[in-house]
Amino acid sequence: MAVRIHPHAAARMEERGALFAEVAATVEAGESYPARHGRSGFRRNFQFDGIGGGKRYRTKQIDVFAIQENDEWLVITVIVKYF
Repeated sequence: MAVRIHPHAAARMEERGALFAEVAATVEAGESYPARHGRSGFRRNFQFDGIGGGKRYRTKQIDVFAIQENDEWLVITVIVKYF
């Protein structure tokens, strides 16, 4: 199923350090769960081994909130956690 990014989500991705490939992989193969307002949530961990906010982290966790429209997922927002 195709993944489309809402402009709000694109802005959040840029400021939080998420790549389109990571977001698409999260939707396609991540853990799914029901979210508020009829949305679907998806979560996936990625090996990161990088620096964020002056600290080194090994894992990047992507949470995606999306709605299904026809044959595609419209990504509404993206949350990124590093640990």
